[in-house]
Amino acid sequence: MAALELAGIRKTYGRTVALDEATFDVRDGEFFCLLGPSGAGKTTTLKVAAGLAEPSVGVVRLDGVDVTDVEPTRRDLAMCFESYALYPQHNVFDNLAFPLRSPRRRMPAERTRQRILDITTLLGIDHLLDRPVTQLSNGQRQRVALGRVLVRPASAYLLDEPLSHLDARLRASMRAELKAISGEDGTTTLYVTHDYVEALSLADRIGVLDAGRIRQIGTPREVWSEPADTVVARSFGKPAINLVDGAIAAAGGVLTFVSTDGALRLPVPGLRTSPGVRAQLGIRPRDLGLLRGAGDLPSSLVCFDAAIYVLEHLGRQTEVTVRVGAALLSLVVPREVADGHVLDDKVVVTFDPAAAHVFLPDDGGRRVVR
Repeated sequence: MAALELAGIRKTYGRTVALDEATFDVRDGEFFCLLGPSGAGKTTTLKVAAGLAEPSVGVVRLDGVDVTDVEPTRRDLAMCFESYALYPQHNVFDNLAFPLRSPRRRMPAERTRQRILDITTLLGIDHLLDRPVTQLSNGQRQRVALGRVLVRPASAYLLDEPLSHLDARLRASMRAELKAISGEDGTTTLYVTHDYVEALSLADRIGVLDAGRIRQIGTPREVWSEPADTVVARSFGKPAINLVDGAIAAAGGVLTFVSTDGALRLPVPGLRTSPGVRAQLGIRPRDLGLLRGAGDLPSSLVCFDAAIYVLEHLGRQTEVTVRVGAALLSLVVPREVADGHVLDDKVVVTFDPAAAHVFLPDDGGRRVVR
């Protein structure tokens, strides 16, 4: 395996900037996820790493060696394309065997067959080896495309949304298999996805990419708990993080967030800014709760009045949207907590101020607390 580094990569297509000074490294044996929405530059990043696209500016290194001008075939990188790129004239077995029959990586026939059987068993397609790829479903084709990459040894693997066409059940199963394969082989993997669940469950580290720029790099815990800005904060969680516009005020010597209409006032411990600045309060839906009964409120929590706006019952949990003045807040509670409530009910929402995030919209949405 090998370490992969992209340093100061800028890639333009005419006036369109696909990558803007993107810099990150994938350590030897690391599973690194690049997370971003459609159009963020994820596939362009993989193409630059693989040598399929030449950077306008910047350097690509493998184990510290500059390979920016090295041909793709000499980089020893295996890439899985989102578009499958299978050979329609061949069956599944021959598509998988193709990279193991090349002059550079030729394996004995028996070893080739065993390697293919091992990988296809993990991917759940071992029963399809004799089937023409033209007779496969999209999900099956995607697993064949992924298998064709994984069967061959490589310095690093570049995976372009390899699970995007699978149904939810199979996607969850494949995440576990990919994690197991990576752990067993100690492979260096650069994996791009728009799915934050994939990134959190698979990655050793995550790079959040937006509009061609790397917004933050960190462990799954770091990017979830300590988002660098509002772009990163919005990239994780469903429902998405609540963001409420307002400003910072001083009340009794304590810095307090006050929403624009004054309906929401919350003290925020550890706030590193000054009174009077514009701010956005960030609260993850699972950090909010509903107060039931008249019991004592734990000292660590604060509460505020709200009205039920939407109720969505999802099995054992309920997603509740409440209105606080002009702001709408989402929260997730156990179903029994929400049972009995109807639209427009007056409720009391509980919150631990220590879980608050505060962002400065006039400073690129930078986080200044938590």
